[in-house]
Amino acid sequence: MRTARRRRSLVPVHQPRILRELRASDHVHRSVKAEVRHNLLTKLRAGEPRFPGIVGFDDSVLPHLERALLAGHDLVLLGERGQGKTRLIRTVTGLLDEWTPVVEGCEINDHPYAPACTTCRRKAREMGDELPVAWKHRDERYGEKLATPDTSVGDLIGDVDPIKIAEGRTLGDPETVHYGLVPRTNRGVFSVNELPDLAERIQVSLLNVLEERDIQVRGYNLRLPLDILLIASANPEDYTNRGRIITPLKDRFGAEIRTHYPQTVEDELTLIRQESMPDIGADIPEHLIEVIARFTRLVRESTAVDARSGVSARFSIAAAETAAASAVRRAAITGEEHAVARVCDLPSMVPTLRGKVEFEVSEEGRETEILAHLLRRATAETFRNRLGGTDLAPLTDKFAEGSQVESGELVPAAELLRRIGPVNGLAKIMAKLGMGAGDESPGHAAAALEFALEGLYLMRRLSKDDLDGVNVYRT
Repeated sequence: MRTARRRRSLVPVHQPRILRELRASDHVHRSVKAEVRHNLLTKLRAGEPRFPGIVGFDDSVLPHLERALLAGHDLVLLGERGQGKTRLIRTVTGLLDEWTPVVEGCEINDHPYAPACTTCRRKAREMGDELPVAWKHRDERYGEKLATPDTSVGDLIGDVDPIKIAEGRTLGDPETVHYGLVPRTNRGVFSVNELPDLAERIQVSLLNVLEERDIQVRGYNLRLPLDILLIASANPEDYTNRGRIITPLKDRFGAEIRTHYPQTVEDELTLIRQESMPDIGADIPEHLIEVIARFTRLVRESTAVDARSGVSARFSIAAAETAAASAVRRAAITGEEHAVARVCDLPSMVPTLRGKVEFEVSEEGRETEILAHLLRRATAETFRNRLGGTDLAPLTDKFAEGSQVESGELVPAAELLRRIGPVNGLAKIMAKLGMGAGDESPGHAAAALEFALEGLYLMRRLSKDDLDGVNVYRT
């Protein structure tokens, strides 16, 4: 609510406030789809970003989406959970005009040039060119409904308002109608998330919206022409296998666009950096973000995981946040000044993430074991990618004559560095792990050395004993 008030207060003061002024300003009334088409073409010609914050769709999903919007199609985004469908839909509002005029006080955002509802038409007849005009920001022209089995036609389209009846109006008065979410998003973008979960009899109520572009409420002789861009999302399992979108409704959507998970490690890395909470209070070094990205991809590709369910992008985001939280906890307990995540913080992700993955029935009881194994593989792959070919002899020499190094999630960075001792070439190791000149704290040095130790263990050049969260590295 505070955001909406702030936007209303920022309406440019020179904007027309009555219909006469609006006409004199040479304002042109365009439909929502015409607005989107015009602004999208403008951004395409200027080479500007069209869908900010969307990662990994540039060469696959976005070209299809742009063609659909230019064609003026309502559309369905089809993809497994956590592929960014809702995020993508919400960015479409950025293609609307920044401000648009509406009849002041109108529930369905009627344009002053073409009032549609009974109340606004009456006001236009009575007030003429003095019809008051208000302005809506594009962020206020978006509506969204998560399709649930209890969703009613009244929620989406509208119903009779008993309070207005109690005030003395007759049932035949169109002004007794309480508009639903769809008409209240008139002249905007409306999203139905997980459309197949909407009861079939309720899906029927959207047929007129998509084809005839109007709504009907109960037995009223009420046909409101709607100006709306409708975008739905669906999961392929529901959409195709169970066939729960009724055929006439599928036929009315102009385009079906398939989404996907990030296709490269680089895209996964960008997504984690962009979406994980920035205010947890710990630094996650680049090599650990890469471990999490590779871990996520391995889980998606694992035959032990139900591929139809998918592994959400929220999996990797939650993983990064859990690792950071583990570092913050260590810093609070041990008194470290700066919290920096280390390899010892990664195992804490496994129990957190277990509930985010649907495993095959045959793997019941092995979920934690599978995730832990895939995490070790991801760590090994990252070690080979970052430190493969690096001379780590100065570090392995520390383990001559039966020496050992004890680490763990509650061992502070300074103590770990003391136990390891000076290591020649540490700066080179840190540079290969993506740590720049500003990452010279004990926490970053400890994170680099512990990752190198874990990699040497996974490459079978060291052994490790894991004793209730305490890791003992030895030859």
